[in-house]
Amino acid sequence: MPLNVFDAISPSVSALLGGADVDLRVGDDQSRTGEGRLVQSLTIEGQPYCFSAIREGLAFTKTELQFCAELLTAFSGLYSGFKLEGYAAHFRTALLASIMDITVARFLRGDRSKGFWPIQQLIQLLKSLSYQRYEGKPATTGFLVHRTTEPALRKTIKERRHTLIPLQPHQHVTPNFLDNPLTYRFIDGNNLFFIATIQMQVIGVLRTSGICGQTDIERLTQRELFSLVRRSGSGAFAITVNEVSEIEVLISPAKLLIRRKGVWAIFDPDIFRSFLADSIESETIDDLLWTLYAVSKQRHGTVILIHAGTPRHLATLKKGSVGGDDPVGRLLISQVKGQTIAQLKQSGILLRILSSDGMTVLDNKGKLLETGFIIDTSHAREMVTGGGRTTAAIAASFFGKVIKVSQDGPIECYQDGRLVYRFG
Repeated sequence: MPLNVFDAISPSVSALLGGADVDLRVGDDQSRTGEGRLVQSLTIEGQPYCFSAIREGLAFTKTELQFCAELLTAFSGLYSGFKLEGYAAHFRTALLASIMDITVARFLRGDRSKGFWPIQQLIQLLKSLSYQRYEGKPATTGFLVHRTTEPALRKTIKERRHTLIPLQPHQHVTPNFLDNPLTYRFIDGNNLFFIATIQMQVIGVLRTSGICGQTDIERLTQRELFSLVRRSGSGAFAITVNEVSEIEVLISPAKLLIRRKGVWAIFDPDIFRSFLADSIESETIDDLLWTLYAVSKQRHGTVILIHAGTPRHLATLKKGSVGGDDPVGRLLISQVKGQTIAQLKQSGILLRILSSDGMTVLDNKGKLLETGFIIDTSHAREMVTGGGRTTAAIAASFFGKVIKVSQDGPIECYQDGRLVYRFG
């Protein structure tokens, strides 16, 4: 029975792990351990089982291991609660609807001896809000959940030059907490946030200071909010409903749990660092990966090739350029070629380059070699099929690491003509 029930959630678990092959078997078989393999044991009603996930070419991260441990604990607990015969369909339905929310709430609670219901209740409220519109626009809001003392929190807010507006008396997050439109019209989750304890008692409102010093990418990826989470105690987190009706959970060190299209996913920078480690300088990777998340969040499509060969070799792969041989286009491109990812990000040009048509090509130092690049797919070592961006990404991946962002949000990593990881 547990094996059949696991089949119902296996697609969601696979998506959470970037497309990994997942399996649940009877017994405690540790023989499948190794690079790109995740194996964890669990016991259900006295019977040992073995959960495994395989993702060839890309190791699992610590965050993924921790998340899977919480997932399996939730699975075991839920299964043990449904023992009556004839309720298999009920259990599958409950599992599909709830297990990922429970896993997220347990993961955020941290202390295994304490209940996670207050966090789960907040998640449910924000899920409902993510479907809501107000005068035609998506409803947005945000909460910073601190795990430190109020004096320490006030000191952090003061040091960061933000403002805390106390709420007296403190208010619990109840099922009707968001009934007042001001809770998602005034508190927008961009520079205004509710501040709550881990028991979901709201102690005030945080107003962040001016963001004129931030780049557009830093604003889209909430870098200042990440800084506050890091300084708000071990296990602190922020949770927002953003402008594209997604739930974003910011944790420390800087990672995201995201509910997109009704499914939870993990944006873990360690995965992208591992994928790009041997192809581009390490100091460039973080600028690139957070830029990719910003592009995904804005719902723009792009393809980036980290070219492993020489400029002369790159020239042989070129079929053309977006805009052709237009002199204005040549002039504009000449002004950005040779600049690093960091320079392009700081100047505000990077998002515009990546959201334009064609492929962006970088060298192993993170310098821009080409933009608007059209690759000749006949140079690929095997037949390539798919949509325009997918075809270009697969063909280019024979000549270096490739990351593709689809226009509807997913981020995919390609190497040697195959998809090795998919987020969102």
